[in-house]
Amino acid sequence: MKPRLSNQRNSGMTLFEVGVVIAILAVLVVLFLPALISNGHNGRQRISCINNLKQVCLSYRIWAGDNNDKYPMFISVTNGGAMEPITTGDVAACFQVMSNELSTPKILICPEDKNRLPAATNFSTSQLKNKISYFVGLDAADTQPQMLLSGDDNLAIDGVPVKSGLAQFPTNTDVAWTSGRHVSYKEHFWTPTHRIGNIGLADGSVQQDTSIELQQAFRQTNLATNRLAIP
Repeated sequence: MKPRLSNQRNSGMTLFEVGVVIAILAVLVVLFLPALISNGHNGRQRISCINNLKQVCLSYRIWAGDNNDKYPMFISVTNGGAMEPITTGDVAACFQVMSNELSTPKILICPEDKNRLPAATNFSTSQLKNKISYFVGLDAADTQPQMLLSGDDNLAIDGVPVKSGLAQFPTNTDVAWTSGRHVSYKEHFWTPTHRIGNIGLADGSVQQDTSIELQQAFRQTNLATNRLAIP
């Protein structure tokens, strides 16, 4: 009896097919690995920035606990606060009065804020100049938790970056984050960037918002105009 011949191919891969698979994998590694490394690095920097802002907001809370539950923006300079200078947009003055609570000026810089690195070494005016990444919310009160206390200063109105000093944001202002920091969040590297930023609220909490969520945060303060001191 003659053995029956099968017309089916061997299920194993040929050397040529193995070579093709390896070549495809090599191309994918070359394309994707740099982006994955970059996203991982940016992710670590975002976490560091959030942690810095959390420490800043905690310092506000501790300071207020020693000053009748009021933040420096509501206490006169003669009583150890920063009410007068902060109304002119002097952000450094506000953080200087909280130097004991902040401990180090290093936390006043977001690690992705390349224009302000390296950090200041002390809390003197000359050292803090151009070494702060976070705005100060002039109207943030302990009794109104949704007020904007602090946050990333890379803001834009109608696409125009906000300059240093006292800035006013009416409720319906088209405010957004600029592309200077925190991009490609929850997005693949080949799609358009998704800008985010960090804000701290008057209750001491910190949240990470997209530009749309940032606009909602401004509306939730229930103020006709939000006043921010931009460093």
